Amino acid sequence: MSRARLEHLIRERVRGERGPPFVGSPRRMVMAYPSPYRVGMSSLGYQRITALLRDAGIAAERCFLPDDPDGWRRSRVAPFTYETGRPLSSFPLVAFSFAYETELLGLVQLLEMAGIPLLREDRTADHPLILLGGPISMASPAFLADFVDAALLGEGEDVVVPGVEALFETSEREAWLDAIAALPGGWVPERSGARLPPIARAADTHLPARSAWLCPEAELADMFLVEGERGCHRMCTFCVMRRTTNGGMRLVSPEALLDLVPPHARKVGLVGAAISDHPALVELLEVLVRGGRTVSVSSLRADQIARKPAIAQLLRESGARTLTTASDGASERVRRTLRKGTTEAHLAACADQAAAVGFSTFKIYMMLGVPGETDEDVDELISFTTALARRAAPARIVMGVAPFVSKRGTPLDGRPFAGIDVVDDRVRRLRRGLRGTAEVRPTSARWAWIEYVLAQGGAKTGRALYEGWQAGGRFADLRDALASVDPASARPWGSYEEPLVDVPVHRAPVAVALTGG
Repeated sequence: MSRARLEHLIRERVRGERGPPFVGSPRRMVMAYPSPYRVGMSSLGYQRITALLRDAGIAAERCFLPDDPDGWRRSRVAPFTYETGRPLSSFPLVAFSFAYETELLGLVQLLEMAGIPLLREDRTADHPLILLGGPISMASPAFLADFVDAALLGEGEDVVVPGVEALFETSEREAWLDAIAALPGGWVPERSGARLPPIARAADTHLPARSAWLCPEAELADMFLVEGERGCHRMCTFCVMRRTTNGGMRLVSPEALLDLVPPHARKVGLVGAAISDHPALVELLEVLVRGGRTVSVSSLRADQIARKPAIAQLLRESGARTLTTASDGASERVRRTLRKGTTEAHLAACADQAAAVGFSTFKIYMMLGVPGETDEDVDELISFTTALARRAAPARIVMGVAPFVSKRGTPLDGRPFAGIDVVDDRVRRLRRGLRGTAEVRPTSARWAWIEYVLAQGGAKTGRALYEGWQAGGRFADLRDALASVDPASARPWGSYEEPLVDVPVHRAPVAVALTGG
């Protein structure tokens, strides 16, 4: 595809957006996202930080991993920004917002296409500086240490503007690194290695984060996203957003939230790790739904849906066709160990509501491969889901299945990956048992294993993944490269057996997302 055709496609995409116009400035930089546009512009954190930089008079231009990286690479056109069409390599600073470990491959592709050396040691003064931020700091960004010049870990609202402005004030790399290191959450890997600083916490005056743009081609098309709360007060042992994260749950008042919803936003997404625990959620839904808006809510807990039937009723009135919650563990025993707090009674009540108010789908997210999980736990899930399907009818049951991946800073930190074969076998067992009863939608156990190795690893692990990409980028290439730096990684297919025990809750420090998105 020619450069002219690519520019036309991007112009059409930008023309469809509704948001503040771009204002140029001598202080220019790039806000990059290592996934395609449809994902990046559905990220509340990415939108919020880009808007804050622009409000400070910094010309923060946007760039995303192309929708078709292979096709773009064949075009031999270097990635360019959405605002001015300049190539990434012409900017003094490229800041990446990272959400997930496997987006490292997006970073690799974007920088390779731009002609920017991926490894920090290979870049010169003629190349942009690379700054990292985003939700990855909730867990551990240590695997990115060899690729970035600096990072801002935690909630970025109070630190990102001074961090970027410092570069334009000093124009010298070492002085800029000094400035970053002095900020809360400032991490300079070449100086501190894997020692991560305490994460930044933004002042409550920055809450709530909210969308700056409505984008028809985003994954959450034309949806205005706004935080109802930030953080979580619960203690799920597998989750990086548990209450040890930056002080627990911070609420936004209904009045403050509703004042921010623009009149032209017909679709509203209420965002928060524990948004269904907001004491005024029903009140918020009533105002938005009665105002004729379609409303989506992230992270609906089954116990709250069960206790407050108005939540499901109002979502259905707003036009929602799917009621979504999570069980996470395959059995009551596993859920107790995870401190999930969700019971079969809660899920049964949700199924009853899905049927009563006319949802077409009842979707349940869960994990397989949790430490100590057995085939008997999966059999219990099959039996319970079969009964659940009868209660939810005519709504169909859809089960979203993800392999368990242990994350840094959680009580389950360091627990091994169950094994690709183990997870795949249990998915097959689940599918056989639920054939004709429920649809099972699993995510890749292979990619989950890569996520696990990166999440538990450090700089050598990230570099090894890059070497696997250079060797061909097939799973076998990535597997062999990762196994070379982590002996445990040489057994991705094997079975790990360990008893399911009650995991002690500790207060290890964990990082938090760049914003609540």
